[in-house]
Amino acid sequence: MKTIVLLFLSNIFMTFAWYGHLRFKQSALWTAILVSWGIAFFEYCLQVPANRLGSETFSTAQLKTIQEILTLVVFAGFSVLYLKEPLKWNYLVGFFFLVCAAFFIFKK
Repeated sequence: MKTIVLLFLSNIFMTFAWYGHLRFKQSALWTAILVSWGIAFFEYCLQVPANRLGSETFSTAQLKTIQEILTLVVFAGFSVLYLKEPLKWNYLVGFFFLVCAAFFIFKK
């Protein structure tokens, strides 16, 4: 559970680092890059321990799958709440198929 919480939190930082600057397109690109790198530092401070802890329980394929599903969850919320973009039905269908893929990754 600790791994999933750390991965979730790291995804919040990652999403802001990668996409947060899109609300500030008037800022210089170099500023967006530097700010994004600063935010990404905190993402790594959570991501690396999450993977270390998680590797005791999960395979690397499973860790990556957890990471990607959490990325979609965080990104969906971020795009709706922060970027004010609609979550369209076809996005949800695509996300559903990715969750189906995760099911097979964890299938014994």
